[in-house]
Amino acid sequence: MPTVVAVGLGPASDDLMTTAARERIASATTVRLRTRRHPAAAAFPDVESFDRLYEEASDFEALYQTIADELVRLAASDPSGTVVYAVPGSPSVAERAVAILGDRDDVDLVVVPGLSFLDLACTALSIDPVAVGLRLGDALALPNRLRGPGPLLLAQAHSRDVLAGIALRVDDDLAGSALTAIVLHHLGLPDERVETLSIAELASFRDPDHLTSVYLEGLRTPGEALEDLIELMDELRERCPWDRVQTHTSLGRYLLEESYEALDALESLAAALDDEAEHGATQHSAASVRSSGHHVEEELGDVLFQLVFHARLGIEEGLFDLCTIADGVHRKLVARHPHVFAGAVADTPDAVAERWEALKRDEKGRDSVMDGIPDALPALSLMAKVRRKSLAAGLEMRGATELLDAARDALSRLAPQSGMPDDASIGADRASTDAIGVALEAVCDLARLVGVDPEQALRDRARAAAALVRAHESKYQAGHDEAGSVDASQPRRSERE
Repeated sequence: MPTVVAVGLGPASDDLMTTAARERIASATTVRLRTRRHPAAAAFPDVESFDRLYEEASDFEALYQTIADELVRLAASDPSGTVVYAVPGSPSVAERAVAILGDRDDVDLVVVPGLSFLDLACTALSIDPVAVGLRLGDALALPNRLRGPGPLLLAQAHSRDVLAGIALRVDDDLAGSALTAIVLHHLGLPDERVETLSIAELASFRDPDHLTSVYLEGLRTPGEALEDLIELMDELRERCPWDRVQTHTSLGRYLLEESYEALDALESLAAALDDEAEHGATQHSAASVRSSGHHVEEELGDVLFQLVFHARLGIEEGLFDLCTIADGVHRKLVARHPHVFAGAVADTPDAVAERWEALKRDEKGRDSVMDGIPDALPALSLMAKVRRKSLAAGLEMRGATELLDAARDALSRLAPQSGMPDDASIGADRASTDAIGVALEAVCDLARLVGVDPEQALRDRARAAAALVRAHESKYQAGHDEAGSVDASQPRRSERE
């Protein structure tokens, strides 16, 4: 079987190469450099490189596959059955072609360890990679979001576009303090530069190339924040007498209460944003939006903590944890969005909702779209959800005129009342109860036709009614206080009489 021996040229000039690498290159009959764009390559002027493939390849993954194929072919055709492949730095660090060769079963791979850019970077940064928990990444293969925790060292930041791509993947908009990046350039060479820049300035670094790396010391992400919250939950569960005795049942009401408080906060934020959009941004409106946003942040945090608490109980019961919860909903969302992930077509929100219901019914083995709707929902929300499900099942909704007629007809059937019923008699008149139910059903359907959430609409009216009550109470109290104010020097009526 052919053999590829991967050796490293070191992170800078050839004086940082290992003796073993030099000897392998000197004794081989067939040698290839990955690229001549490296200072140590000058020590081997007669060795061919794969630079021509960089110009022909459509992308880097295709390039490294081609290099691996070519190395196997060269080794098979060499009399010794071996080819030496010399790469910048160390063949064990950020060398995709070497990794590809290691996965193939038609070639033997021998890796000769060497000095990498990591060694020079840690020296320049004065850090111990083990002590700080350093993570490595490839600037040419970044995820959509850089994940924490830091610190993170990114190799191959060879252009301003790559540097800009790093900056775009750092979530620093809401960071408590400005995040910075340290750019490491030409380490170990006479023109070595180590510069600290803000994330916003990163793409302005002068003359980046293949010997440029980026170090991000602080990279707090949602993952790290959630891990801290999980650790706090563990400590509370162990040390707090109240937290220690809670169960899924005892916590149920808190999840409900926190959810309603979060809903109130979200509605306040939406109102503040609508007011700003309608009347323009002012100092007052900006302050209102910030205050509402802070309130939402707090209330959503309370809801999140309830989820973390239930997940902790799930761990103790051996049933689930936050990882299985997150993975489960991830799988479900991918499966229920075939128009995003599987080539299906759904051009409208209604089409998405219809497919969602069909997939959900098949997934859960339900006989009806009505299965799984919680009866404990508030009545208006329950009616609205039943209507959404019925539409998804293919039932048609009555038109506006028919709905208005239905509401009027139902209200006309109400029995005449001689006075305000007491609490004990409310609901005793079944005919009136049914009539009000029919009218409210028609109103719910009308609300959907005009794009209104009936629960939200009635909540708004309830708030307005509460405000009227408070205004009435204030007016009454003011009048009462005024009537009760008397001149202490005047005799009281009883005394005058």
